[in-house]
Amino acid sequence: MQLDLVTIVVRDYDEAIDFFVGVLGMELVQDAASLSTDGRAKRWVVVRPIAAQTGILLAVADGEAQERALGQQTGSRVGFFLRVDDFDVALARMRAAGVEFEGDPRREDYGQVVVFRDLYGNRWDLLGP
Repeated sequence: MQLDLVTIVVRDYDEAIDFFVGVLGMELVQDAASLSTDGRAKRWVVVRPIAAQTGILLAVADGEAQERALGQQTGSRVGFFLRVDDFDVALARMRAAGVEFEGDPRREDYGQVVVFRDLYGNRWDLLGP
């Protein structure tokens, strides 16, 4: 058994792809035309960290309830954890791209960590060795 995908509700497919691929360094696994359960056009967009098995389905908000969930998918808690091999390189790339960080990186028993927000406000841990 494995966790295949998690969904992040986004405002726009292309801006989300730009952030997750261009800023965070993930790979675009799939971007295909699709239909909603009621027949409306949408896209099936999946990104994932390089060499990872679990991907992220980027799903455009559909309706007011989903729009309200933008940036609050985990109730303001850190809900996503991005582990990188080279913490300093990832941190520098993300800072240069204007990613919002909460405080300075710190060392914990499990490695380096700093909280950042994605382009919608969801909180993530950037983790390194």
